[in-house]
Amino acid sequence: MSLQRLGVSRGILILLILSIILSSTAIYLNLQAPPRLLKPTKRYIGILWVEGAILTSGDSQRVREAINVALLNQSIKAVVVAIDSPGGTVDDVESIYLDLLRLGEEKPLVASITSALSGGYYIAVAADYIYTLPSSMVGNVGVIGVGPPVLIPSERVLESGAYKVTGFSMLQFPFNLTEALRNFASAVEEQRGDRLQLSRKELLRGKVYLGCEAVRLGLADEIGALQDAIKKAAEEAHLTKYGIVNLNQLAERGRLTIETGNQTAAKSWREIDVNYLRELHPPPTLYYLYLPERGFQVSEGETVETEGGEEAEGGGLVLVDLTHENKVSRWTLNVLVGELVNQRIPVGFISDWDRLESALGNASCLIVAAPTKPYGIDEGKTIEDFVSRGGLLILLYDPSTEYVSIPELNGPINSLANRFGVGFANGYLYDEENFYGFYRNIIVENFINYNLTRGVERLVLFTAASIYTKYGVAYTGNTTYSSTAERRGQYPVMAHFYYGNGTVIALGDITLLTEPYCYVEDNYRLMLNLIDLIARTRPPKAEEVEEIKEPHLPVGTVKIFIETVDGKETTVRWVKVSETEVQIERRNETTTYHYDEEGNLIGWTSEDANATYSPPLPATPYPLRRGKGWSYKSNYTLNQRGVQYHGIYIGQETVTKIEKVKAEDGRTYTCARVHFMIRCEIYTDGGNWTYTYVGDSWLSGRVGLVKEEGVKRLYIDGELFKEEERRWMLKSVEMG
Repeated sequence: MSLQRLGVSRGILILLILSIILSSTAIYLNLQAPPRLLKPTKRYIGILWVEGAILTSGDSQRVREAINVALLNQSIKAVVVAIDSPGGTVDDVESIYLDLLRLGEEKPLVASITSALSGGYYIAVAADYIYTLPSSMVGNVGVIGVGPPVLIPSERVLESGAYKVTGFSMLQFPFNLTEALRNFASAVEEQRGDRLQLSRKELLRGKVYLGCEAVRLGLADEIGALQDAIKKAAEEAHLTKYGIVNLNQLAERGRLTIETGNQTAAKSWREIDVNYLRELHPPPTLYYLYLPERGFQVSEGETVETEGGEEAEGGGLVLVDLTHENKVSRWTLNVLVGELVNQRIPVGFISDWDRLESALGNASCLIVAAPTKPYGIDEGKTIEDFVSRGGLLILLYDPSTEYVSIPELNGPINSLANRFGVGFANGYLYDEENFYGFYRNIIVENFINYNLTRGVERLVLFTAASIYTKYGVAYTGNTTYSSTAERRGQYPVMAHFYYGNGTVIALGDITLLTEPYCYVEDNYRLMLNLIDLIARTRPPKAEEVEEIKEPHLPVGTVKIFIETVDGKETTVRWVKVSETEVQIERRNETTTYHYDEEGNLIGWTSEDANATYSPPLPATPYPLRRGKGWSYKSNYTLNQRGVQYHGIYIGQETVTKIEKVKAEDGRTYTCARVHFMIRCEIYTDGGNWTYTYVGDSWLSGRVGLVKEEGVKRLYIDGELFKEEERRWMLKSVEMG
């Protein structure tokens, strides 16, 4: 259709085209024009919106530009910060917080919380007064650190220093994280002042509080919505008439360039996980950020698996089991393997079960670490037979996401460990008072004297699990918590015990065996002890198991022992007075032990003291065979000089071997060597007394006790007060 028929002339057409061009230009210029000036005669309260995760410089820049608008515009008399955010990167959150502090120096600043978690709450505490909804999520004070990578160097791409690529030392990174956490906590304490009802320790736990709780604990000031915050801001600015402006919109109008918007807006913050953060910011990075639990799951592509294995002829082979999709490799166990190789002990990594089962015939040690697939009944029996015949089994578990699969977690390792009477507990251990770098790095200083812990005084475990066991040889301090039990106590983290003719070692942390963590404190000493045990283990051979039967000593039997205490010898006389009484006679003291008809120990009496056990301590469970173990626990009541004390008596004993012992009278007795660990806790008004007695006794089927040696220690309120070495050796026997 022609323009003439429409009645439109060429001139009019030109005017229309020019009009469209000018209109488009006007729209374009308006987008780049400065913000509309507020009426200078009117007073305003500005609303600053902080929404979503703040994970990029663009995210924080938009908020800080809105703060600048409020600072520079004299018509804006007060500001309300409306927060619905889980926080973000450390530097972006801190930049907003510091800018808000500057704004608060100039104008009243009130916060209105829909949700303020981690860095979102960090931003909120910059305000003079905080409103929250009754069910808002508030708090989660803490830091998430995505640790530095391991550098695999190139000959073509060169870096100028050891930390040029990684940015941080792996050992130092937890300390950096803790320093950032202190900054966060200090900001909360300084800004909230006397209103805060939480201790620093409680604050650092990272708990999320409902709004009503937050008000009660001083994290927020009052229950209220946005309108309440606006009213409060007006009161602080002494305004009766005022307008409301959106500071974010004013800032957007003033931007010189048009951006595509929040780079993380397309992804809900509830969908953000560690893998996304790694893509967004290559580690090492720190975040004041709340992540749901699933956000911590690292993709399984992070671990490297090693196929195949070197098989050796002859004995002494150490096998590393990779048949159950284990999350370990030669890289993980590199230091351990290197030390074994230095001692010419062959090591094989085997990923095929048939090959592993065949190789066990020549092996002395099997290492099972971080399996993610359960062991079948037949597979478990094969390993159990290997240990029973004399093999060494080392069970390694670590609750870190690098070593487990979700949701199986500890299920696969326990499918094997439970066959041997041990189990790795759910969750992880943490200590908010005594830690290395940060709260999940547990310091261990409580050991039972055993070959595995010889010379070890202080270990650091990095995200460790406790172990259900009667044979613990290393325990955490009593300020340690379990993440699942939420109870403080001394948790066992290592076990070492005999099973049949073999030995089982269980350890609740793998990281301490890897570089650089193995060089912290006495971690390397522990590894050398482990290697020494491996080196001294020979391939199991079929042998007849000898047993020690119960001795029958008639009433009136007298045994004379030489007792040595810290090198000083005395003579002790042992007398069976009746079927239920035995007397131990020393130079200045006689103690009578009372038994029931089954041989269980009821208690003892001396001239100035007596004690009872409830229930009685069980009699030795003859016959004794290598690997047989038993334990007991009893309430303990002590009466001494007219004062009564209560406590607990705990013991565990294991037959380690059958061997011959030559007594002082020259006779040789075939004995069961029994390793014992006894702990007696006595509670007093002034504190707790703890006696421990650890050692070995040799029991004969002919005369009973032939030899005993051990170390007795007395602790008062956890501090070692006295230690003595004790030894008994049979000198003579006269049957009644």
